[in-house]
Amino acid sequence: MTPKAPREDFSDEDMKITEPKDYAAGLGGVVHSMEPALTQMGPARTAKLLLKMNHKDGFDCMSCAWPDPDRRKPAEFCENGAKAVTWEATPLKIPRSFWEEHSLTSLEDKTEYWLGMQGRITEPVYKPKGSDHYAPISWDRAFDIVGTHLRELESADEAAFYTSGRASNEAAFLYQLFARVLGTNNLPDCSNMCHESTGTAMVETVGIGKSTIAYNDFGKSDLIIIMGQNPGTNHPRMLTALQEAKENGAKIVAINPLPEAGLMGYKDPQSVKGYLGKAIKLADQFIQVRSGGDMALLQAVSKRVLEAEDRAPGTVLDHEFIAAHCDGFEAFAEHIAQLDEREVEQAAAVPVAEIDELADRYLTSDRVIICWAMGITQHRKAVDTIREIMNLLFLRGNIGKPGAGASPIRGHSNVQGDRTMGVWEKMPESFMDALGAEFGFEPPRKHGYDAVDGIRALAEGKLKVWVGLGGNLLGAISDTNLAEAGMRGTQLSVQLSTKLNRSHVITGEEALILPVLGRTEIDVQASGPQYVTVEDTVCAVHASHGQIPPISPDARSEVAVIAGMAHAALGDRYGIDWLSFAENYDRIRDRIARVVPGCEDYNAKTRRRDGFVLPNGPRDSRTFHTETGKARITVNELEPVECPPGRLILQTLRSHDQFNTTIYSLNDRYRGIKKGRSVIFVNPEDLAELGIEDGQIVDIFSEWQDEPDRVLRGFRAVSYPTARGCAAAYFPEANVLVPLDSAALESNTPVSKAVIVRLEPSTTPVGVGRPAVV
Repeated sequence: MTPKAPREDFSDEDMKITEPKDYAAGLGGVVHSMEPALTQMGPARTAKLLLKMNHKDGFDCMSCAWPDPDRRKPAEFCENGAKAVTWEATPLKIPRSFWEEHSLTSLEDKTEYWLGMQGRITEPVYKPKGSDHYAPISWDRAFDIVGTHLRELESADEAAFYTSGRASNEAAFLYQLFARVLGTNNLPDCSNMCHESTGTAMVETVGIGKSTIAYNDFGKSDLIIIMGQNPGTNHPRMLTALQEAKENGAKIVAINPLPEAGLMGYKDPQSVKGYLGKAIKLADQFIQVRSGGDMALLQAVSKRVLEAEDRAPGTVLDHEFIAAHCDGFEAFAEHIAQLDEREVEQAAAVPVAEIDELADRYLTSDRVIICWAMGITQHRKAVDTIREIMNLLFLRGNIGKPGAGASPIRGHSNVQGDRTMGVWEKMPESFMDALGAEFGFEPPRKHGYDAVDGIRALAEGKLKVWVGLGGNLLGAISDTNLAEAGMRGTQLSVQLSTKLNRSHVITGEEALILPVLGRTEIDVQASGPQYVTVEDTVCAVHASHGQIPPISPDARSEVAVIAGMAHAALGDRYGIDWLSFAENYDRIRDRIARVVPGCEDYNAKTRRRDGFVLPNGPRDSRTFHTETGKARITVNELEPVECPPGRLILQTLRSHDQFNTTIYSLNDRYRGIKKGRSVIFVNPEDLAELGIEDGQIVDIFSEWQDEPDRVLRGFRAVSYPTARGCAAAYFPEANVLVPLDSAALESNTPVSKAVIVRLEPSTTPVGVGRPAVV
């Protein structure tokens, strides 16, 4: 069975708006998992892959980084994981005729959905300077083009090497080595756009930028607080863990500007009750916070905890933990005592009674987990907000004990592993020393460009070569028009990819697309079948084994492509035999073992059926590798998001049938959107105040300092129960509204959750093809 690619792009002319759902999964999750799988892959391929997904002898899901339980069900996957497999493992191929029939100019107005539905890329293609078309090319010629451009650079810092979270540990380690042997730390990655704020705050406060809990801690917790996160769409398997926690007596609090279905209720699709019974109510309390108000809410709860201690000295705070393991408590307590409740009300817009209820839940719980995702990390004060999460946990010793801790939820499989393997523009000196000693060279020490600064460097003409290991930077990054203009200024853009996306359409003077294998595919090299490794959101590392033959004999593994590029550019510089790494991945893992902390004896550990868990000082022993050797309780100044009258605070978000910039369908059934994406969700009272009717077509203008307005035209206003004064629209379409210079303090993460916008009636037809932008 081979599906057909759509020839015509979609429009939103047939869009339908229905009531949003109040629960996630259930029978609908099964139907919407299996229908596209069976239609596009057929029954045999579907069964072979889905029954091996997330299993110990199978392959790791290529979408979210949710950890695997010790005991796994036969169907250990979620709806969106199944869609990710279907999207990657489709037998549909892009034919050679496609490149002849479609110029790059003709592809510029195509949507991400249409591009992704064209099928798998099966052979290298090249766009020469002056041409408007890609054409097939041999691998040897492709590598020669890359090598020639890199060798001719005046400085290695004129190249940048972007990484997506889909890359394996082996590919990521080899990739960062390639960049550093070349002589640059320009290693922007998707973490820069999502959890960079988490890493910045947690490294300062606890010494490690990762979760301080294990999977089993959810089942031991008394209280789980979920902030700025939509697990029903972005990490659906988390719902099972939350259900199990509820059954063990845990209470759950959801804090978010939108009442997402997965925060409200859950029907387990693998139980009879999930089909016949009522949905399990997950959230015992839902706090609808104003976008950007989470920091104020956290400070208000901490203030109530300190006041409770004042009323009953010695009975509320974990004085032993604070004295033995923390510093900064006195300054924090003095600062929080001065918190103005009026500022809290302005920033968070949460009734006092709800804050009191949350504080009471925290005070009566011995073991507390706080989870968060992009709704926290993509704000100007994101780093300070995460520091406040840590402060609240520290007050009652909720670090380093069962059922308690900080749980940032990573949104992309192995994005955390990429960082562990060295994909970061400012790796610590200890890593660079170990890397240099292992390979006999002096790594560059000057920090490189992150994703935002990389786009700025592109716009300023400082980068001549851009290499992308997976992903879709131009679809994911803020300030779309500026980013695309910058990419056009490069001499060569290179993308290692499985399917088409926007980053293949907007190119440098020359461009290459190099087709790579997916997680689902068997990877055979000179020494035989290979496996790769990944790290999940709780620091567990395990093997991933492909299950089906490659889509094409001309598709190569990421490791093989990276090795080929490095060999072409560097030859045998420093005696590094790049091609030997591609012959046998054990050779890469041997090097990882000697360079990456916690990965000693890596080959043996990753061959264990259960893999292994990386050491984590805060979780394992209440050890904090910070500047002072203690957990840092910090003082952070509140700064509410300012929104002028007649304006809204816009956040970008995914639809349900979406993973990052990959669009699986045009539906978002949990929010009631069918056959369309050009919508902006607005509270009905705000619509009334603005004089805009539900369903009216509007233009969205973002306002940023003294810069000209950015405009997104032809969007349908949808009445939706968002927090007052807040709005939401899908990315990547709405990324054009996010200014590049609007970034989180310290982490430089794009502020995609607090864009000040105004709405005006539009004369543009709703969403025809790509959004109309100015």
